[in-house]
Amino acid sequence: MIKLSLGPLMIDIAGAELTDLDRQRLSHPLVGGIILFSRNYANPEQLIALTRAIHELRQPALLIAVDHEGGRVQRFREGFTRLPPMAALGRCWDQDADGALQAARHVGFVLAAELRARGVDYSFTPVLDLDYGPSRVIGDRAFHRQPEVVAALATALGEGLQRGGMASCGKHFPGHGYVIPDSHVELPVDERTLEAIQEDLLPYRRVPLSAVMAAHVIYRCVDCNTAVFSKTWIDYLRHDLRFDGVVFTDDLSMAGAGVVGGMLSRVETAYQAGCDMLLVCNAPESVADVLAGWRPEVDPKRSQRVEALVPDAPRFDWSALQEDPYYQAAQASIARLSAA
Repeated sequence: MIKLSLGPLMIDIAGAELTDLDRQRLSHPLVGGIILFSRNYANPEQLIALTRAIHELRQPALLIAVDHEGGRVQRFREGFTRLPPMAALGRCWDQDADGALQAARHVGFVLAAELRARGVDYSFTPVLDLDYGPSRVIGDRAFHRQPEVVAALATALGEGLQRGGMASCGKHFPGHGYVIPDSHVELPVDERTLEAIQEDLLPYRRVPLSAVMAAHVIYRCVDCNTAVFSKTWIDYLRHDLRFDGVVFTDDLSMAGAGVVGGMLSRVETAYQAGCDMLLVCNAPESVADVLAGWRPEVDPKRSQRVEALVPDAPRFDWSALQEDPYYQAAQASIARLSAA
């Protein structure tokens, strides 16, 4: 096992098991994590074997992450509880606020405990974007339109994540809900004033977060670059919002990231802006280029932040989890939410 600090890149793999090339890339000093997708999942036993193989590559272990929010963004489905979209919690809030908070804790616990039982460390959740309505990418991924409700439900979900042994990640900073275009395929531009954007920032002020994912959106009132590439926005997060956790980029292969040029320029600009971990997904040729051609001066403090996201508690035993009274109560709560 290699002893190596975690680097600033999070990359992916093509299949359901590691190839020699995967092992080589995941052992590179610039890599600190891996993000899994639906193509990397066949069944629970395969996922356990894959995550074990990844964790055994180096010490400290690589951070294994996934987008597992619920609703339409849940990479692993068969063998996992089908989680409702976060908007279901918002609708519940409108009828019964206290019940919605408890349901959010239940959702967070099941989400985290099931992933941890299969060896996954981390999910990029909760979504803190406000549901303004027209967005092509946020929609029912958002809890609610009102920032105070988003903050309350996201805090409760985070409590459930923590009980399940997982840290939290608020996204997409400073807010992706207002713009209509999908930054996966277009470059959204938010023309509002900073004063107007304060509404979107309220959840980031109130929710305890271990990490934040920055958005591929340009906010002209602050910078001509997207938040991912904006030192101004990252400094605002660090100093005005007093955030001291990990800052992730959204996937640097997305169309919204093209504002600064090719992949080498993207990783360098994001790292210089202050992002701690840079996601390069679904672009194996770009990963090769970055590993061969990028020579950053890696900040040890940033590596330590990322290492803090790797759980140190033992993962849940799946069979024991099924008998756990809190898990059973959470399952019943999720079933009610899904049926509503």
